[in-house]
Amino acid sequence: MDLAVAENNIKNGENNTILVEEDSPSGFDVKKSKIIRTKGISMEEAIGKSRVLIEALPYIQSFKDKIVVVKFGGSAMVDKDTFQSVLQDMVFMKAIGMKPVVVHGGGPFISGEMEKRGKKPLFINGYRVTDKETLDIAIDVLTNQIGNQIIDQIEEMGAKGVCVWSGNDSPIKGRKLMSKGDDGSETDDLGYVGEITEIECDRFISLFEDGQIPIVSPIAKGIDGENYNVNADNVASFVAGALKAEKLVFISNTHGISTDPSDPESFVSTLHEDEVNKLIKSGVISGGMLPKANACISAMRVGVKKAHIIDGHIPHSLLLEIFTDKGIGTQIIV
Repeated sequence: MDLAVAENNIKNGENNTILVEEDSPSGFDVKKSKIIRTKGISMEEAIGKSRVLIEALPYIQSFKDKIVVVKFGGSAMVDKDTFQSVLQDMVFMKAIGMKPVVVHGGGPFISGEMEKRGKKPLFINGYRVTDKETLDIAIDVLTNQIGNQIIDQIEEMGAKGVCVWSGNDSPIKGRKLMSKGDDGSETDDLGYVGEITEIECDRFISLFEDGQIPIVSPIAKGIDGENYNVNADNVASFVAGALKAEKLVFISNTHGISTDPSDPESFVSTLHEDEVNKLIKSGVISGGMLPKANACISAMRVGVKKAHIIDGHIPHSLLLEIFTDKGIGTQIIV
């Protein structure tokens, strides 16, 4: 079978094992043979896949044993395809020797459960007012429901995950957050809303050594013995900084940071910290993107190498951002 016939069969979707003979160098009586195995794809597609792998190789080599903290929230978990794509990407990272950490939110699910129980969600300055009943709902939703769902999905994909919240305790330590006005005075009492004070890094290191992916719910254990509901973006930033992560990645519902809100094509692939601060000061970065941008900068100021904001609705956006030359989101550098 000559090569032209073989390629034609491949393009027609046939599953073939092709033996292609080539003339050997002069002085030899034997012929070299190589086997091309294909299954339902064209030669061009097969070559394209090999190029992707080669492009990813230096990144795979450089990120071996490196920690990557990935935060995704309720919007990414509502869509089943996005949810599975993000976790599959993290399982891939674990399989090639990286140390991924999942930090998840769950605001929409908490609000939904509150409404089922006849409670109306209330927010002040972006924080959920959390009384004791709301806190119990948040812990149940975040750890027992979402956390277990993430673990089950990861295990189905061939890896091991574990929720760091265990036995009513967490390696995320915090204290009650006091809401302050513009003049610095204390204003509203947010209830059981906290801010992080420290991370017990040994807990994460032991999980890495055991070959597991840590799953982090945004619940902190207070020095007063109470549990506190903490902003998940801040948790991701603090965890990444404490672990000196190579990367901090926020899964968003946009392609990254835009420099012109009126222009949907103004997303940029790379921004320096100073440029991000200018966009924040001018009001270009606002709304839900503001806490993510601030969290990225805070993490890099304490040792995180790079931070990324990417669109989780693009299939395997995490791999495309980390393992390709161009990426698909916005990376922030210092």
